[in-house]
Amino acid sequence: MIVASSIGIWLFYIRHQFEHTTWEREEGWNLQNAAFCGSSHYALPGILRWFSANIGVHHVHHLASRIPFYRLNEVLRDHSELENCQRTTLYESFHCARLHLWDEKSQRLLTFSEALSNANSNRHLV
Repeated sequence: MIVASSIGIWLFYIRHQFEHTTWEREEGWNLQNAAFCGSSHYALPGILRWFSANIGVHHVHHLASRIPFYRLNEVLRDHSELENCQRTTLYESFHCARLHLWDEKSQRLLTFSEALSNANSNRHLV
């Protein structure tokens, strides 16, 4: 139960916590931009796609939640622009676990050390 819960949390987490995600304030938010830029296409190996019911195609889910999981590969095949949109591989996703802080200036997530480095470099500018 703990392993299954941990995997479920990871699968949800990685969809929205990647370096070039986008976070918008309420006045700048729109559905299409949030779907394309705020959630990832977690490109999992075939067997993991099958076990997870294509949960990696999360950006399409945000665009059209009524598409059943077994048709998501067809959507990617027929709409190539969705295939590479915010694509994150299994290997790349492990780097994303270190991203915790949103940087308004660069519009990306940072690690704690990157944020500290940015703070130190900005201190010298003052």
